[in-house]
Amino acid sequence: MISIPRLYSDLNVSMEALRKDHGAVDRSREVVARALQDGGTHYGINTGFGILANQQIDESQLIILQQNILLSHACGVGDPVPPEITRLMLKIKIHSLGLGQSGISRSTFEQLLTFDKYGLTPWVPSRGSVGASGDLAPLAHMCLPLIGRGEVWNETETGKREAQEAMRLLGIEAVQLKAKDGLALINGTQLMTAYGAYVLERALVLQKEADILAAMSLEALQGSAAPFDQRVHLIRPHEGQQKVAGNIRKLLEHSEIMDSHRDCGKVQDPYCLRCVPQVHGASRDALAFSTRTLEIELNSVTDNPLVFNNGDIISGGNFHGQPLALAMDFAAIALAELASISERRTYLLLEGHDGLPKLLMKDTGVNSGFMIPQYTAAALVSENKILCHPASVDSIPTSLGQEDHVSMGSISAFKLLSVLRNVECVLAVEFLTAAQALDFRAPLKPGKGVLLAYEQLRSRIGHADKDYEVRNDLDLCAGMLRNGELVTILENDIGALY
Repeated sequence: MISIPRLYSDLNVSMEALRKDHGAVDRSREVVARALQDGGTHYGINTGFGILANQQIDESQLIILQQNILLSHACGVGDPVPPEITRLMLKIKIHSLGLGQSGISRSTFEQLLTFDKYGLTPWVPSRGSVGASGDLAPLAHMCLPLIGRGEVWNETETGKREAQEAMRLLGIEAVQLKAKDGLALINGTQLMTAYGAYVLERALVLQKEADILAAMSLEALQGSAAPFDQRVHLIRPHEGQQKVAGNIRKLLEHSEIMDSHRDCGKVQDPYCLRCVPQVHGASRDALAFSTRTLEIELNSVTDNPLVFNNGDIISGGNFHGQPLALAMDFAAIALAELASISERRTYLLLEGHDGLPKLLMKDTGVNSGFMIPQYTAAALVSENKILCHPASVDSIPTSLGQEDHVSMGSISAFKLLSVLRNVECVLAVEFLTAAQALDFRAPLKPGKGVLLAYEQLRSRIGHADKDYEVRNDLDLCAGMLRNGELVTILENDIGALY
């Protein structure tokens, strides 16, 4: 199976293999060819679609039918899907069709591979899918360029241009769709899957970054290491909780700050410090569930009807997005909690505990210090509360009632990406604020892992002793978190984090 941590490389390997071996695609196409000759009625091959499934189409009209399904379903609206996610959609569609249960023609399949090879990225309006028969409208827009229609991103990915013109410059001719091709192209969960895989791959790093920042704040606030004792977590053995506690212990190793107040008599820290394993750990466990769901979906055939080597052609419901909708709603909640507890740690850093100056500046009054970055974090945390309302509990009938229960998985997908971006910014606020607080603990050094994180930030951003325009530094912190470099640097030095 393709695991999300290796998503991009594994899908690229899949593309190369499929360019060399079309065997599974050809075998499933032979089943379609036989069905076209047997005189029977086969949904999606010689019939209409959706509510028109019982209307048989004359053989002379089958090519027009397949083109029309792309044209009629390309009715999306709104902002475009980000190009990096559209590229994932294309690769996942190719991979799914290449599993050989869709009956797509070789010429259409090879056209998809050509687009991937040349990096032609379709321009896809994001809104229009209800996650019922998969992502019909977005996939129709994604596949229109195959027949020389629709639009693709320009070379700088700052706008769009006509697909026909981009194809002409590369010497690519439009393909003529054959029976079943159009339906195989637009049926499927590739929009939802691409969003989910994109976010969850990022989340697997983000959860480690949240642990690193929690350890930084703990050191800056002279919190207690006792709640991270392994014995505490062995008697409530949730996997995520144990991993987070282990990470914190590793990050705190060789801490002069911790040693300096080991016998201070402090009884308890607030929950945002003391319960980091329980909160971060619960999010990890939820994200693990969502990740497993996406791994299964990445290796699934989700169009309709499905073609089997014994000649059976079965109309089912693998296109229904409910598994993804639930998993992505759950993932959004899990990510939002990482931001929620992070903002509480940022707030605590500003309160002036244990020798830290209020608002983390000595000359406040004329200076507001780090008061306002916490406002930003609070605003994003509150926005996440709205975004975490589950889309998967909603449904609205389509196709004149034939599709009478839909998943709304595309809405789950869009919200999930928004939550991720908000969480990255909230964690960036804590990163900047915790580093400022650690400055006041000098010359004592924090644990080796925390020190590495602190030094990475301080190599680019200096200590603030008066008010300044903070936004650029927040962007820089968010960028460091977004590209995963912090985790890479730490793990190369102190060993792998869980």
